[in-house]
Amino acid sequence: MFQVRHSNERGEASLQWLHSRHTFSFARYYDPEQMGVSSLRVINDDIISTGNGFPMHSHQDMEILSYIKRGTIEHKDDLGNVKIISAGEFQLMSAGSGITHSEYNHSSEPLELLQIWLQPNVVGTKPTYQQQKFAREQGLQLIASPEGSQSAFQIKQDAYIYRLNLLKNTGTAHTLNRQRIAYVHVISGHLTINGQLLDSGDGVTITETESINFTSVCDAEALLFDLA
Repeated sequence: MFQVRHSNERGEASLQWLHSRHTFSFARYYDPEQMGVSSLRVINDDIISTGNGFPMHSHQDMEILSYIKRGTIEHKDDLGNVKIISAGEFQLMSAGSGITHSEYNHSSEPLELLQIWLQPNVVGTKPTYQQQKFAREQGLQLIASPEGSQSAFQIKQDAYIYRLNLLKNTGTAHTLNRQRIAYVHVISGHLTINGQLLDSGDGVTITETESINFTSVCDAEALLFDLA
């Protein structure tokens, strides 16, 4: 079964320094039909203007994955991390018992990033920080898993997160256990997924399907979440 979530159906928040599209209910945007998929609770597509960002704030018992699409972000936290995260890099914070951090765009161009939250399957754990720029590969590339295998981040949830990169008119496939749920978010370009055309910003929930077949209409990038 396919349930498509088109980009223009997402929630929207606009401030003087921030523009965000919310795939699922978040902050002041609430849709009882869009509360997340399995443990996946947040996909925010954020644009942050130069010299602005999020001041120190706290999270608890949440797996927070960020992917920088354009620009750079400065991260500081109470674990002692002071990091610059650049376009193409991923960051994973396991908030656990509590982490306080800030995120700012100190570059000369707008910052574009995806902010993704998953509920963990254990709570109250020691908070941890991971950051990596994965060498870009064609096809599906494992970014996070419970085991942290293949140089992927280790995430505290039965979730496998892949980045999909496809050149124009190429394809690949993912085998999905029929007891699991998949969610695909298109970052850029146009994809057909089992014949369904999706554009940038679109997403789709996939259930009761054993094979997910991707074909690119043009160069395309997406995230695939394989969830319990």
